[in-house]
Amino acid sequence: MTRRQCTGEYKVKPIKQKVRELLGYPYPSRIPKGVFAEQWVGISTDEFHRAKDADVKYMRNRHPLLDMSWSRSDCVRYLTSFGLADTPKSSCLGCPFHGNAQWRHIRDTSPSEWADVVEFDAAIRQGNARANASGSRLLGEAFLHRSRVPLSQAPIDHVTAAERAALQLSVEEAEVLESGVEDGCSPWACRGDAEALTQDGFGLAT
Repeated sequence: MTRRQCTGEYKVKPIKQKVRELLGYPYPSRIPKGVFAEQWVGISTDEFHRAKDADVKYMRNRHPLLDMSWSRSDCVRYLTSFGLADTPKSSCLGCPFHGNAQWRHIRDTSPSEWADVVEFDAAIRQGNARANASGSRLLGEAFLHRSRVPLSQAPIDHVTAAERAALQLSVEEAEVLESGVEDGCSPWACRGDAEALTQDGFGLAT
C-alpha cells in the first residue's frame, strides 16, 4: 500500500477552505469561538462505526441517517421510490479500491473517463519521490488494479479460478475484487479505511 493522500488533499482541505469562506473567515483568519458550520454526513447504520467528529471546532458533523436509524437498504428503498434506484456509490474515478464491476462500468459507459483513468494508471507506475507510506521512493511499480498489470490489460471482465488461486484470494476477497469495497466514501469515512483491505494491500500495489 502506498502513501494515501486523496482524502486529505482532495476532500478535507477543500471542504475546510470552503467552510471558512462561507463563514467569512478565510485562512489564516482566526474563527471566533462559537462560530461553526454544521455538516451532514451520509453514513448509514451499516457503517455506524465510521461516523466521526470533525477535527476542527468551526465544523460540526451531523449524521442524519443514523439519527433516523436508516440502513443502506432503507436508503435504496427511498431512492427507488423516486426512480433513482441506480444511484451508484460515491468514489473517485481512479480509486484503487474499485472492483472489476466498477472498472467495467467506467469502461463501458464513459469512454472518455476510461481513457483518463488508464492514462492516470500509466502515469503512477514509478510513483514519485515520496510515493509510499514511509515517504520513500517505490522499490517496484505502482498499479491501480490488484492484478499488478496496466489497467488497460487488467482482467476486469472475468477472473478465472486459476487467477484467483494464484492471487491466493479467499471467497470474501474475491467478492471485493469483483464488487469493490462495500462501504461508501466520504471525507470522514474513506473506503480505504476498511480493515479487510488494509490487511492485504488492495489498491496501489508494488
